[in-house]
Amino acid sequence: MSGDEVFVTPIIKEILEKYRVIWAIGHASALMGWDLEVYMPPAGVKERSAASAELGVLSQKLLLDPEFVSLVEKASEAELANDYERGLVRVLKREIDKMRKIPPEVLREFIKTTGEAQVVWREAKQKSDFSLFKPYLEKIVDLERKIAEYLGYEEHPYDALLDIYEEGVRVRDLDPLFDKLESELRKVIEKVLSEGRYPQWHPLEDLAYRKDDLKELNLATLRLLGYPLGERARLDESAHPFTQSIGINDVRITTRYEGKDFKRSYLAVIHEFGHALYELQIDERLAMTPLASGVSLGIHESQSRFWENIIGRSKAFVTTVYPLIEKYLPFVSGYGPEEVFLYFNVVRPSLIRVEADEVTYNMHIVLRYRLEKSLIEGSMEVSDLPSAWNDLMEKLLGIRPKNDAEGVLQDIHWSMGSIGYFPTYTLGTIAAAQIAEAIEKELGSLDEVIRAKEFGRIRTWLREKIHRWGATYPPKDLLRKAIGSEYSAEPFIKYIRSKYL
Repeated sequence: MSGDEVFVTPIIKEILEKYRVIWAIGHASALMGWDLEVYMPPAGVKERSAASAELGVLSQKLLLDPEFVSLVEKASEAELANDYERGLVRVLKREIDKMRKIPPEVLREFIKTTGEAQVVWREAKQKSDFSLFKPYLEKIVDLERKIAEYLGYEEHPYDALLDIYEEGVRVRDLDPLFDKLESELRKVIEKVLSEGRYPQWHPLEDLAYRKDDLKELNLATLRLLGYPLGERARLDESAHPFTQSIGINDVRITTRYEGKDFKRSYLAVIHEFGHALYELQIDERLAMTPLASGVSLGIHESQSRFWENIIGRSKAFVTTVYPLIEKYLPFVSGYGPEEVFLYFNVVRPSLIRVEADEVTYNMHIVLRYRLEKSLIEGSMEVSDLPSAWNDLMEKLLGIRPKNDAEGVLQDIHWSMGSIGYFPTYTLGTIAAAQIAEAIEKELGSLDEVIRAKEFGRIRTWLREKIHRWGATYPPKDLLRKAIGSEYSAEPFIKYIRSKYL
């Protein structure tokens, strides 16, 4: 996007000039983080973690420089020109407030511990041995409890961590939301499983594929959706699919290839495309500023869940991409579009969150939310986690992990210190249904847009309503501005009932 300059007030220009070094450290750290997951030899982890920790502390020092802080405080009292400038000051004040409260030695310890923990987690998961990861997780939970105390909260220590990922969200918002989802989804799961309109297993899950073939299909699908491969974006491979924004013109996604059940890798690519598109469609005038990123994890997740579920698992999309699937994966030709649609929408209680279907997925988040809350309030210790995980999984979905890799070790997030992150997956999932409703009001039937391969119309709507603003507005305000309401579970429950019942 081009057009008039958005930062015009002299004090804001001065802030941005000083911020450039902080931005550059973030840029370098993002590239180092991506490399750690994709290319770095495992033995490099100690030096990489130490370097990342030092850069994190340097960034904190620059952010808390008295001259910089004073400029931001003056700007917060000044007459500012527009919402972008007010958003910039809000984001920086939040960041300064957090960094002021966390001692540098705690931040350094946190970055160093999580850098090492990610590599240990990979080994522990591979060996399905929680005891390898346990001392690192104990240290991370201890650091997270300290951070919650440093940041402060009014009602629950977990609130302080939730707010890092989703500005303004609290335990008192999430408890009723998760209780409602659990009771509604229980009924739907029971009914879907007893009615049998959707299979609990599909033969395509057991069919092997050649990695290179699936990679070509993934790339062809990304081109169809409008991902600027080669120019501003990449697709790589990692242990856990993720998106890394290094800048508005350098956004990278990854997937994994497990040799069979191609939808795992394929839908992960469409999911990560949603995250990447958000970063790629931010107004270019916000580049190299604190506003040049998605505003929150919930809004971010709404984009990936929208593309993966509302679009990617729809009958219209499967019919549209079927010729591509058949071209790159010839073994699919024995199954028509209707069969592939059913394969994409298998419904069964499963152990692994990232492979869960739309109907059961949020139960996985209910589980993590309740465990994290207990860990942070101190009513549970890390040593209790494996058995607590297994018991709660059995209660929510009626299945029990046979080992740690299927249970407590399956996600990378705790090794990264991302406690308070998981609830944003559910916030994003429910917002995706709200966004789909809003798009259909303006563009008409999404199925028709998909069948016509007019993905550009969807991208444009998302850019204008959500993406271009970056972090300018808080999440609840952005949703109200884009679709006229805050987070609500009703449209999601309606969508699930309508599709599956």
